[in-house]
Amino acid sequence: MSRHPRREAVPLAGSLVGLLVLLLLAAPRVSLGAAPGDALDAVVQVSARVPSDARTADSLGQHRVGSGVLIDDSGLILTIGYLILEAREIEVEGGDAEPVPADLVAYDHESGFGLIRAIGSVGGTPVALGSAEDVLPRQPLLAVSRAGGLDAVGVYAVDRRPFAGYWEYLLEDAIFTSPPHEQFGGAALFDQDGRLIGIGSLFVNDAAGGGRPLPGNMFVPVDHLKPILADLLADGRRRDPPRPWLGASFEEHRGRVFVTRVTPGGPAAGAGLTTNDIVLGVDGEAVEGLADFYRHLWGRGNAGTLVELDLLKGMAVEQIPVQSGDRYRWLKLRPDF
Repeated sequence: MSRHPRREAVPLAGSLVGLLVLLLLAAPRVSLGAAPGDALDAVVQVSARVPSDARTADSLGQHRVGSGVLIDDSGLILTIGYLILEAREIEVEGGDAEPVPADLVAYDHESGFGLIRAIGSVGGTPVALGSAEDVLPRQPLLAVSRAGGLDAVGVYAVDRRPFAGYWEYLLEDAIFTSPPHEQFGGAALFDQDGRLIGIGSLFVNDAAGGGRPLPGNMFVPVDHLKPILADLLADGRRRDPPRPWLGASFEEHRGRVFVTRVTPGGPAAGAGLTTNDIVLGVDGEAVEGLADFYRHLWGRGNAGTLVELDLLKGMAVEQIPVQSGDRYRWLKLRPDF
C-alpha cells in the first residue's frame, strides 16, 4: 500500500462538448440558503506590500491584491498564502467599512493557506467553515471575490484530483471549478448553504482534467485548515516537521519531470542542478510525473535530509546528492515564524 494515499479524480458525466456548452453559456444560478448577505459581506479585499529584498518579490510582486474571508469574531481572515507571504504591510477592506490594517498570523505552505487578523472592524459577519468532502461533479457553487469590488460568480464543480505545482507544492484533493472567476486569488467558494468550502488559488486551462481544455479555477478545500488551525494560531505555522525543500521549479511533460528554474543560493543550485535537467528518480526509485516525484521526495524524511536525485543531464544519467533545506528558513518571514 502506498505511503501517500491518493484521492481518485471524480469522473465527469457526459461529453466534454456538452459540459462546455453548459458551463460557458449558462453560469449556474446559485441561491444561498442561509443568510446570503452575511456570506457575501464576510468576503474582504486583502492588500499586501512586500519589501524589495523579499525572496518572492520578483515572482509574486511587491504589491499584491486579492480577497479573504472573515471566519471568526476576532477579525481572523482566511486567504491564500501567496498574497501575504513575506508581507510587512497588510490592509483589509470590507464592503461598507473603511480600510483597516491587519497583522500576519500564519502561513502554511503545505496547504497554501494564509491567516491574517484585522485590527479594527471590517463590517462583516463571520462565516462558518463547511466541508468539501461531499462536493459532486456539476454541483452549483458560488465563487466570491472583493478585489476591486464585490464580484460573485456562479460556478460548477467539475473535478476533484491532485494538483502539483512547479513551486514544490502538492494538494492531493484540489477542487476544480468552471467557468473561471477572474479575481480568483483568495476568493471564497461557498456551497448552497452559505458555508465556506474553499479558497481560490489559481486559474487553470484544464479544469476538467484528463488533458481536456476547459478554463476554470483551482480552490484549496477548507478541510485542510481544520486539523492545523490551532497550530497556526499558536505558532504561525503547523507543528509538523518541515518537508525537504530543494529550491527549484519543476514542470511535467508527458510524465517526465523537468527542472525549469533553480533558485540562486538554494540547495539545488549548490548541488549543481541546472535548467532542463530531467528528474528520473529519487534515491534509486523511478518517478512518474510531478506529483509522484514530490511524494518520493517528501517521503525521504524531514527538511535537512540528504536526497539523491537521479538526473538526466544532457545525454548522461547522474546521481546527484542534494542536502535539502527548510523553505521557512529561506523565506524572509517575521522572526517569530
